[in-house]
Amino acid sequence: MSQKQMKEAFVSNHNGTSVLEITEGLCLPALCILCRGLLIILSQHLCSSSHTWRTRFFIDFAFLIVPLVTTLTIFASFVLLEYLVVIIFGAVLLYETYCRRTCYARMPVGKILEKFLKISLESEYIPAISCFRVINSAFTAVAILAVDFPLFPRRFAKTELYGTGAMDFGVGAFIFGTAMVCPEVRRKYTKGSRLCYLTKSLYSVWPLVFLGMGRLVIIKSIGYQEHLTEYGVHWNFFFTLIVVKLITSPLLIIFPLNKSWIVAISITVFYQLALDFTPLKRLVLYGSDGSGTRVGLLNANREGIISTLGYVAIHMAGVQTGSYVLKKRSHIKDWIKVACYILLTAIGFFISLYIVQVNVEVASRRMANLAFCIWIVASCLILLSSLLLGDIILNFAKFLIKGATVPCSWKLIQSPAANRKHSESLVSEAERKEPTLCLITAMNRNQLIFFLLSNVTTGLVNLLVDTLHSSTLWALFVLNLYMFTNCLVIYVLHLQDKTVKFW
Repeated sequence: MSQKQMKEAFVSNHNGTSVLEITEGLCLPALCILCRGLLIILSQHLCSSSHTWRTRFFIDFAFLIVPLVTTLTIFASFVLLEYLVVIIFGAVLLYETYCRRTCYARMPVGKILEKFLKISLESEYIPAISCFRVINSAFTAVAILAVDFPLFPRRFAKTELYGTGAMDFGVGAFIFGTAMVCPEVRRKYTKGSRLCYLTKSLYSVWPLVFLGMGRLVIIKSIGYQEHLTEYGVHWNFFFTLIVVKLITSPLLIIFPLNKSWIVAISITVFYQLALDFTPLKRLVLYGSDGSGTRVGLLNANREGIISTLGYVAIHMAGVQTGSYVLKKRSHIKDWIKVACYILLTAIGFFISLYIVQVNVEVASRRMANLAFCIWIVASCLILLSSLLLGDIILNFAKFLIKGATVPCSWKLIQSPAANRKHSESLVSEAERKEPTLCLITAMNRNQLIFFLLSNVTTGLVNLLVDTLHSSTLWALFVLNLYMFTNCLVIYVLHLQDKTVKFW
């Protein structure tokens, strides 16, 4: 076989791993972000000098990127050990923060918690949503290159027909994360008629058309390796995003945002019925003539075209989640309830997933069927709830140390019922001005550029490096250098206060 055929075979015909193993890895980034915040708080208290941008970048890279790289490669079979190390490290940091507290130094922990629950939060956005989107972007960037190296477990690769692979989650989570902050949820188009809103919404897809066509032309012109059954001959993820946007925009005009879950359930149920009782499933898997033909536009791209129905349902579920999470709330107690409610909802979805996979059909990325949609939504809710709970714990640590600040985290304000003296200590000058030395904020600011840069550098690495025959140490070096370069470019853009946007 040629080098291209060997690489295509290397990433094809995989059956994925268990839902449990993927779920185990989902909460680890949230714990790492929590440890990173606790370390920043403690270092601010112990060191009078502030961190330089280089120090903060290395801290963020070490806690956000390095664990993702190792979890997807050499430590893939030792996730529980990673959890143990991170939990112990976080517990030590939290204990040290509590022992060195500058607020309520002589008050027992029960009274401190009682006062903490009366504290209010002030933020223009929900940090957990930003972290969710950045974690998924970083995970996707690592996986799209790591999958070409032998040290990447084949069970994490995209599945061929049925099953759940770690890379399958990245695609669905991107749709879900985008939906949580879509213009409809943020009420961006509030003025004008519905027709005007629809026009603006549909016009916003033109960058995706440009990117999708550009990727298609480049891939075909250089003969780059492709996983044919992922989307088809000409289709790619940008085209899926376009169709999802074109379908969901009218739906969100017709149906209220708080009824998006009804639309999501209706689409997935009717789609699954169509797969089971019509020739649709046979068309997706074997083509119109039953022999796997790729003749004609529909046959050539049948996986990409038909699976968009499942992604539309995932998008509507994301809209429902975003509209719920972004409601106006202030008290810590309210956000604890939100995190617990999302966690319980996720558990309910996992129970539903088990029932569906046993009695209906196993999850299939290729079709984006009912089980796949349930799995994606449940996994996204688990990650979101863990990030919310992690940020609440982080704010408790900030509550203990006067003037402590952590980028991409809620700001604390004093409850009106509390005394004014301590209110002044909570809202310091540093707290009023959000720190800018933050890799998470930088990646969230230029997320599309980070995604495009990761795709370009992945292609360059594949053209310059023999990934199939790389040793473990060399592969780890290349992966970390690749992520370091991508993150540094985005970080420098952020420090220069640049938002790259051409639409």
